[in-house]
Amino acid sequence: MVSSSPPPAPKEVPSDEKWAEDGPPREAKWWYSTFHTVTAMVGAGVLSLPYAMAYLGWGPGTVVMILSWCITLNTMWQMIQLHECVPGVRFDRYKDLGKHVFGPKLGAWIVLPQQLIVQVGCDIVYMVTGGKCLMKFMEIACTNCTQIRQSYWICIFGAIHFFLSQLPNFNAVSGVSLAAAIMSLSYSTIAWVGCVGKGRVPNVSYAYKATSPVDYMFRVFNALGQVSFAYAGHAVVLEIQATIPSTPEKPSKVPMWKGAVWAYFVNALCYFPVAFIGYWAFGQDVDDNVLVGLERPSWLIAAANLMVVVHVIGSYQVYAMPVFDLMEQKLVKTWNFPPGVLLRFIVRTTYVAFTLFLGVTFPFFGDLLGFFGGFGFAPTSYFLPSIMWLKVKKPRRFSTSWWINWACIFIGVFIMIASTVGGLRNIVADSSSYEFYS
Repeated sequence: MVSSSPPPAPKEVPSDEKWAEDGPPREAKWWYSTFHTVTAMVGAGVLSLPYAMAYLGWGPGTVVMILSWCITLNTMWQMIQLHECVPGVRFDRYKDLGKHVFGPKLGAWIVLPQQLIVQVGCDIVYMVTGGKCLMKFMEIACTNCTQIRQSYWICIFGAIHFFLSQLPNFNAVSGVSLAAAIMSLSYSTIAWVGCVGKGRVPNVSYAYKATSPVDYMFRVFNALGQVSFAYAGHAVVLEIQATIPSTPEKPSKVPMWKGAVWAYFVNALCYFPVAFIGYWAFGQDVDDNVLVGLERPSWLIAAANLMVVVHVIGSYQVYAMPVFDLMEQKLVKTWNFPPGVLLRFIVRTTYVAFTLFLGVTFPFFGDLLGFFGGFGFAPTSYFLPSIMWLKVKKPRRFSTSWWINWACIFIGVFIMIASTVGGLRNIVADSSSYEFYS
């Protein structure tokens, strides 16, 4: 009689056990993934797309917009498929998938810094955006009120998150996320409808902005980063999918993909009209936030700015929740901190204060979009999923899948390098004329 040896232990802990320990229950429906993805992706960066078009021009700008939409939809599909690429295991976090693909140590170093740059970078930008839009709303709604500094408005916006950050997990912020998704579609519609109503400005010009060749090159690089910033949902897609139940008969990738397709449909309704109609209306003189150029009707523009505030409140939380989870998990497992309300309060309050401080100190909206878009968003959204797909699925060399993935990698790497350099250079250039804490 031959005794059968026990099967080898899997490399990862089965996710049902792991998730029960330190994550929300798997109760989400497919439409949860839609509004979480919309909230994560359709951020305030949509309002800077006409500004990016002003540096790219009609032809290149249109190509970059459409190509980015197609590439990131493909990589979103890849992430969703890879969530359960090992039978019986769910990769609930981007870093878990990275460890499986690249190895326990190398995977963490490749994926985690990029993901944190996206999540923390988004939260810093949303601090700036929320404060600026609050200030704009009050300027329009109360013309006789005493004007206060922009820094104070960013602090007021940040104060909201000291309370919201205490919500325990993704499921707890579902209501906030749904409201944010509705607001994103609403203010995007107001932006492009307002541009149509305003019509083209007198003597509108679609010529490239007049500046030195070197400065123009860096501004184009930064524009590429602004476009890539608009496709940021990949950094939290696995965390969103992890909240959806999954069985062999009904794997989570089916409802998650359905939700993602609807999210990209909403994305197209927001991005393309704002980018093209905003550029059509203002040409090369468009502001880095297209709502700034729309002054009438004042009540509608005030409402749009308030909608942006509501949206970035939800977006901040969607990006912050995985960071909270990572920090608290690290403190509990490595430093033996007792889990509970006190740990949550300390970790999350510290994080909100950190992002608030950086947002107040460096409120360069357009330049921040370009810098973070290149440095973090291009890898997580454009080419890291393709690299993982090549390593896990191993498509046949020179097949259609092989060519598509390598094209995504080359385009993504170029955007990462160009927009990081452009964004950093523009931050340095613009900071020379900026009065800090104004």
